[in-house]
This record gives sequence, C-alpha cells and structure tokens, in this order.
Amino acid sequence: MSTGTDNLDLVFRALADPHRRQILDLLRRKAQTTGELVAAFDQIGRCAVMKHLGILHDAGLVLYRREGRYRLNYLNPVPIRQIYDRWMVGLFEVEASAALLSNLKSHIEKRTKQRSRS
Repeated sequence: MSTGTDNLDLVFRALADPHRRQILDLLRRKAQTTGELVAAFDQIGRCAVMKHLGILHDAGLVLYRREGRYRLNYLNPVPIRQIYDRWMVGLFEVEASAALLSNLKSHIEKRTKQRSRS
C-alpha cells in the first residue's frame, strides 16, 4: 500500500467500480468471509470478486485476517475519512463556520436592539 497522494489515487480508482462499492457496502454492515462475498454476487464469479478484493486491499479499503482456511474481510474506513478530511472538511467547514458566525452576529445584534428598546 502506498502513502500520501498516491494512496488517494488508488482509493479513488478502487471506488470507481460499482462492484467494489457494493463489496464495501456489504463489509460496512459486518466483516465477511471471501466465500460470503462471492455468494452475494450472481453476476460475477469468484475470480472477479477476488480481483476486486485485491484492488480494495491495495487501496487500503479492505483489511483481512486469516482464520483457518477462511479469510475474513473487514472494511477499513480510514482512507475514505482521509478523502473526506481533504476534500470536504476544509471546503465546507470554512463556509459553515462563516455562516454560523454571521448568524450569531445577526442574532446578537437583534437581541441588543430589542434590549435597547425595552
């Protein structure tokens, strides 16, 4: 797994495929074995699911642990959070903070006017 911008590129590429997003949706509910994930897909076979899991693993979105002959797959939300922090928090937090401060200022001014009239 790479780091920094390269890793975010891998995450975006991994998220671009609808089957991989569906796998992540399944793993969001609970960890699943590879066999359980394969059974969830009628339209693609075991090899395709394994390939998608490999891409998700390389992007850091799926972690797994071996339990005997089974591989238990887990969603790793950290890369998605990194995307959120980079692209959403900075953009919308500043705008939201400015709007909240503006609303607070208006509220205080309105209350001050009401008190001065009393």
